[in-house]
Amino acid sequence: MKVIDHLNNAKDTVISFEILPPLKGKGIQSLYTHLDPLMELKPSFINVTYHRSEHVFKKAADGSFTKVIVRKRPGTESICAAIMNKYNVDTVPHLICGGFNINETEDALINLNYLGIDNVLALRGDAAKNETTFEPEIGGHFYTTDLVKQVQNLNSGVYQEEDLTNTAKTKFCIGVAGYPEKHFEAPNMDTDLQYLKQKVEAGADYIVTQMFFDNAKYFAFVDACRAIGIMVPIIPGLKPIYNKKQLTMLPKIFSIDLPSDLSNAVIKCKTDEDVEILGAEWLLTQSKELKKYGVPALHYYTLGRPKLIADVVRQLV
Repeated sequence: MKVIDHLNNAKDTVISFEILPPLKGKGIQSLYTHLDPLMELKPSFINVTYHRSEHVFKKAADGSFTKVIVRKRPGTESICAAIMNKYNVDTVPHLICGGFNINETEDALINLNYLGIDNVLALRGDAAKNETTFEPEIGGHFYTTDLVKQVQNLNSGVYQEEDLTNTAKTKFCIGVAGYPEKHFEAPNMDTDLQYLKQKVEAGADYIVTQMFFDNAKYFAFVDACRAIGIMVPIIPGLKPIYNKKQLTMLPKIFSIDLPSDLSNAVIKCKTDEDVEILGAEWLLTQSKELKKYGVPALHYYTLGRPKLIADVVRQLV
């Protein structure tokens, strides 16, 4: 089922989770161990992240260097299929601009369609680790809007090879990202909202937000979206805080603010175990308020803390 259908047909706020593919060398059982406590909560869909290839240089015995392409977390498409097969739950693979040209993107979409996956989350993706700014692959997309347009073209039966006839139409539901505290590259929030509106006008069915720890910022973001005509569902993305390192790591990596009440409370904690308890309480409070507000879904970034999140969600359902 499409994500938009889950949202439109639900009588209450639905639950969804986001997971990482296993590191290369790990078996799929590590993924199932992560998912098992979450699946007890009957999520409507599971997002699976995609991580672009990295270029590393390996030194040979003669002192020369060879550039090697490495993917640390391969298998997003097959992992989505495996999750659907094992748990009978819909999956949403991340589809990124970085590292693909338009033909490779089309092939990936065709493979997803063959697997019976009819949801994608369209993202630009981060800059490669050896680049200071995002650079598209030669012949690839620079902007998410163009990626959304390509997916919509396939939904209309329009392929890159113009001479194809009697083409099959795909039926992808398309999600895109939104930033309650603006994307770090945007000059201001108004500009960022206009970029988001372009993605929606190109065919995005819903928005899922970057993590935030202050619900007031989400409420203001929704109001700002509605004011400029963005009317698709806006799903809040949530993550627990569970150690003191996140006080500096999260703002640096994700360009978000932590509320003073939260950061001050974390600083007072004596151990990371205390931080985890505090983070669970904060996440539960956030979740309850958002659910009361009537959000279409609560989307949890589980990344390494499935039990903590499962314990929180159990107190909501």
